[in-house]
Parts: sequence; C-alpha cells; structure tokens
Amino acid sequence: MNNDTVDKLVIFLAKRDGIDKLVKTFQYVSKLVHWHVEAKNPEIAQRAKQWEVASGLSRKAFRTGRFLTGFNALRRSPGSTPTLRFLAVLANAGEMVYFFFDHFLWLSRIGTLNPNLARKMSFISAFGESFGYIFFIISDFIALKEGLEAERELAALEDKSTDKKIESLRKIRSDRVMRLMAVAANVADLFIAVADIEPNPFCNHTVTLGISGLVSAWAGWYRNWPS
Repeated sequence: MNNDTVDKLVIFLAKRDGIDKLVKTFQYVSKLVHWHVEAKNPEIAQRAKQWEVASGLSRKAFRTGRFLTGFNALRRSPGSTPTLRFLAVLANAGEMVYFFFDHFLWLSRIGTLNPNLARKMSFISAFGESFGYIFFIISDFIALKEGLEAERELAALEDKSTDKKIESLRKIRSDRVMRLMAVAANVADLFIAVADIEPNPFCNHTVTLGISGLVSAWAGWYRNWPS
C-alpha cells in the first residue's frame, strides 16, 4: 500500500460516513458468514452474529444527530429546478424521519427504553427511510437524464475550445458515475427497509439482506473515497 493510498484511507476514516461504510461492511459480511456456517459450525456462527449485532448497534450510536444533516442538505443544495427542489424536500424529510426514529430504535434495543418499542420504532424509521430513498432515486434519474442531454449538446458544439470541452465532459461523466453509485446504494437500502416494513421471503432472506448491505456500503465507500 503506497503513501497516497494510506493518506486517502486516513481521510476517508476521518469522515463520519467513512467509518459508517466500514462498519456497515463488517455488519453485512458477518451476517453472511453467520448464515453460511450456522449449520456447520455453530460456535463461529454465534461469534459472527455477535459481530453483526455489535456493528449494527454501533452504527446507530455513531449516527446520533444525523437527522439534522437533512436541514443542511436542503440549505446547501436545494436543487436547480422547482421539480428537483420539491423532490429534495420530500427525500430529505423522509431521511430525517429515518434518522430521528433510529435513535429511539437504538435506545430500545440496548434496553434504555422499553424493548417493546423496538418493533414500532423500526417500522417508522424504515418507512421514513423508504419514503426518502424513493425520491432520492427519482431525483438522481432526472439528473442523469439532464446530464446525458447536456453531454449531447456539448458534443455537438464545434466552436468551444477543446480543453474546456474535455473538462466539461469529464465533469458530466464523473457526476454520472457518482449518481449511479447513489442509485445503487439507495436501491439496495430500499430492499433492507422494505424487509422491516413488510417482511417477505425475498427481501428478508439473509443473502438478499447481506448483498444489499454490501452494495450500499461499497457504493457509499466509492462516493466518499477522496479523489
């Protein structure tokens, strides 16, 4: 590992989201390990389960106050059009509900609040999460469409200097990759949220949850990795 990679790793792990994506990787890798070895090696399976639970609870503790980031997101990037601004309000409102009630879910699971509240808090949190993700996904698809149109218009220009044209195209394509990563993460997290709202054999299967969690974690890892 060269010095540049080490420096980027330090910067990545200094971010709240960087730590979250790393611990999320631990959480869902251990979930898959538990499922894989449960029948063959119960002792290892139990250790993996404990790692999964500890990772999940630590992520919830680390996200304390995270619901306030929705206000900041709306203030800093409300959207370039009325439609995108409206979608941003809905998406961030859902995310704020998710993170706010996630606090109570964490407190009920560690026994500070009545453990019987956990199921209700989980449902409300997951519902807000799903609501937000749907509008984040729609917003990203609209932005991707606008990016493709801008790229076509830019490519058709003949009088624009080559250097500026190349740089503009590079920015559009870089933004497209980031938005595709966001869509992948949000769709994956939507599967996880639906498993809480309306349990079903597909979304609640360990492999579905494990793969969805890792897709979300690694897409987020890519988006937060220092350029």
